[in-house]
Amino acid sequence: MVECAALEMRFTGNRNVGSNPTLSARQSSHLIANHLIRPGIAIFLAHLVFHCIAYVRITARVIWGHYGGINLQDWGHWMLTDLQCKKAKAGEKDYKLADAHGLYLFVTKAGFRSWRWKYRFAGKEKRLVLGSYPEMSLGAAREARGNAARLLKSGVDPSLQARQLAAMRLEEAETTFEAVAREWHGQQVSGWVPRHAADVLKSLEQDVFPKIGALPIKGITSPMVLEVIRAIENRPSIETARRVRQRISAVYAYAIASGLADADPAAPIRAALKPLIKGRQPALATLEEARALLRTVEAAPAHPMTKLASRLLALTALRQGVLRTTMWSELEGLDAEAPVWRIPAARMKLKLDRKIDARFDFLLPLSRQAMDVLAAARAFAPYSRLVFPSQRHAHKPISENAVGYLYNRLVSHGRHVPHGWRSTFSTVMNERAQAQGLAGDRAIIDLMLAHIPDGVEASYNRAAYMPRRRELAQEWADLLLKDMPPAMALLEGPRR
Repeated sequence: MVECAALEMRFTGNRNVGSNPTLSARQSSHLIANHLIRPGIAIFLAHLVFHCIAYVRITARVIWGHYGGINLQDWGHWMLTDLQCKKAKAGEKDYKLADAHGLYLFVTKAGFRSWRWKYRFAGKEKRLVLGSYPEMSLGAAREARGNAARLLKSGVDPSLQARQLAAMRLEEAETTFEAVAREWHGQQVSGWVPRHAADVLKSLEQDVFPKIGALPIKGITSPMVLEVIRAIENRPSIETARRVRQRISAVYAYAIASGLADADPAAPIRAALKPLIKGRQPALATLEEARALLRTVEAAPAHPMTKLASRLLALTALRQGVLRTTMWSELEGLDAEAPVWRIPAARMKLKLDRKIDARFDFLLPLSRQAMDVLAAARAFAPYSRLVFPSQRHAHKPISENAVGYLYNRLVSHGRHVPHGWRSTFSTVMNERAQAQGLAGDRAIIDLMLAHIPDGVEASYNRAAYMPRRRELAQEWADLLLKDMPPAMALLEGPRR
């Protein structure tokens, strides 16, 4: 009883305990229960709960890391830190460091570290590799896991989509601008003449492919295209630069239609191109200047074939490319009163559909002076199939630059070029027609230059106005070669 009173005094501080022994004993029993037994039970339970949580935490971290997408941070799971990821080194075998929601860092025994996510799809456990560490940070890995989880929630298997995206990226990497451009060229070539097709491909191979040809077509930007075009402009080749931009744009139009590109980066740069100042081919505008040019050229040391080609070019106002490749088989009625030069449509500057249409063969009436030039050419190279064969290779025509080089050597640069004879003929003859009140001759002069008005395919008559065309051809020849030596004299002049 005394011991109970002592306990009561210890816990309550009441020094009057014990005056009523019976009541004091009952009170002391309650005090012992309240202050000794119940706190002990509470402490025991607290220790039990603590050890259970620790066990779950250790098990979750060491053995399986996650379960069913439950956030084990609520159970005491420690999420990974950047420091832990950095310290993760190679071990004796592969191992993983769990983060949360199935995300973990997988470390191979070789030391390679990658982020992986374990999930379930259609009742099967699957794994998705998100990326390598440290290239993909811990935060980026959690974000990637979140994106994949949203796909999973919408019913899409993230692993399958990842493989599909990888295949698409590989295909895009292989779909280079050069590959698409060559495919486009192959599709278009049947609608082009061979020379134009070769020119288009050459411009791409020379100016475009070396810079952007190996790049994925979807990855090319407008500044990249502008850099290509600027290099051409700075040569300077303004007109070529514009053509190349158009060809790049055409490649993208094909790519967009084929599902290989989404936009045309060549389209917006049109406003950034240098202005093109168009001008006519340099040409003499008066009859007196034209005569003086011919006299200068024919008196200078040069190959006879070059001089003959120059004179016939002036008489016929043809394009130089057509004239230099002329075959004797194209000349008809040379012994008759009305000789004609029948130039196949395939050799004329026409669209492809017209080039294969015999209705667009060009008929050129020959003046007496033109016939003299042909006779001199035959005398100089009697066994050649070509009217103007090369001096080195009789089976090939003279160089496309032969007459041009001769003019550049003898005439001030920029005053007259071989193609300028077409302009000189048109200017002189139209001025005469206007002065004589022959307004109808303007259309005939255009026909003599092989100009075909638009929309006349069905009604085009290659022999239209032939009598008047012959008269105009003879009038031009008489005017141009007044007091000039005969063509045969050109074979005996000085050579270079």
